[in-house]
Amino acid sequence: MGEKLNEASAVGTLSVPFNRPYTTGFELPYIAEAIDGAHLSGSGPFSSRCSNFLEELLGAKRVLLTHSGTGALEMAALLAEIKPGDEIVMPSFTFSSTATAFVLRGATPVFVDVREDTLNLDERLVEAALSDRTRAVVPVHYGGVGCALDELTGIAAEHQLHVIEDAAHALGASLHGRLLGTYGALTALSFHETKNVICGEGGALVVNDPELVARAEIIHEKGTNRRAFFRGQVDKYTWVDTGSSFPASELAAAFLWAQLERFEWLNDQRVAVWERYQESFGDLEAEGVLRRPVVPPGAGHNAHLYYLLLQSEERRGHLITELAQRRIATVFHYVPLHSSPAGRRYGRAAGDLPVTDDVSARLLRLPLWVGMSDEQVDHVIASVREILA
Repeated sequence: MGEKLNEASAVGTLSVPFNRPYTTGFELPYIAEAIDGAHLSGSGPFSSRCSNFLEELLGAKRVLLTHSGTGALEMAALLAEIKPGDEIVMPSFTFSSTATAFVLRGATPVFVDVREDTLNLDERLVEAALSDRTRAVVPVHYGGVGCALDELTGIAAEHQLHVIEDAAHALGASLHGRLLGTYGALTALSFHETKNVICGEGGALVVNDPELVARAEIIHEKGTNRRAFFRGQVDKYTWVDTGSSFPASELAAAFLWAQLERFEWLNDQRVAVWERYQESFGDLEAEGVLRRPVVPPGAGHNAHLYYLLLQSEERRGHLITELAQRRIATVFHYVPLHSSPAGRRYGRAAGDLPVTDDVSARLLRLPLWVGMSDEQVDHVIASVREILA
């Protein structure tokens, strides 16, 4: 039923919207079940189902649902005991939340350039960006393609640094057969409506280090030992540490559970669209008109997004305008953090970042969402080819 409803109403104000949230058909029944159960705040039965699913999928010691991926990153910063004066190495080519979670703790983001192939943090530049104040490395798996985690975790271990994975794009993606989100001591996930699995706004903190589990539960519950109370480990709960109100509501968890039940199918649908795009633009790449995404050997991506790198910023602007006239919505990604007003105020760049500056000016994201019809995908492909020809 959910599939039919989405297919029938897929065309909105544009022939091909950039994104359209997909529902499986079970979201409303599960939300009604949560309402009937009279538990609407966080950490209820649906939250437990989602956490248990993700713990089993990732082999994590603990997974805690949060109100957003940003909240998960903020929890990670607290757990890593990031303090004023600390430095955090991360890419500039990422969303602002990757940096703000640590800026809130008084730390300085140190922005490093990305690789030309994957657009991920360039592991070859990380050691030069370290100082005696560096406390963590935050790799971002852009588009669901894994960073060079073996190298990055090796550097972190040598310098006794935390690895905190920003896996907002990457649920279900892998590297050499190992799922992303399992390498760092802590990982942040996002279930924003543009992600592969959604609940509108939501996220999760993945705790892979067993020594951090107890404190993660306390920070998650506003600094109290409330979870220990519900397990019967204490006779009353009280304020014991810092923290905030991080849990996702049970309504969001009910929506998310309907998505997680079809997690593999949802990813498969995106991969099918991604592969059609990739196959269709191969000849234009060979002619030097554009560059397609690069997925290195051993990387299992989840088709979170599909982008094209055009020859220049002007060519990208022309393509955006012409596609809009054909009722196709596209966006670019990202304004680099190191050149943003807040990035200049709160962070610093580790030298020049030529790749970041270059790709951010030329990258264009195409529509990619579950429920796109063959006709819509064909329309995007044919339009891109016609305009660039």
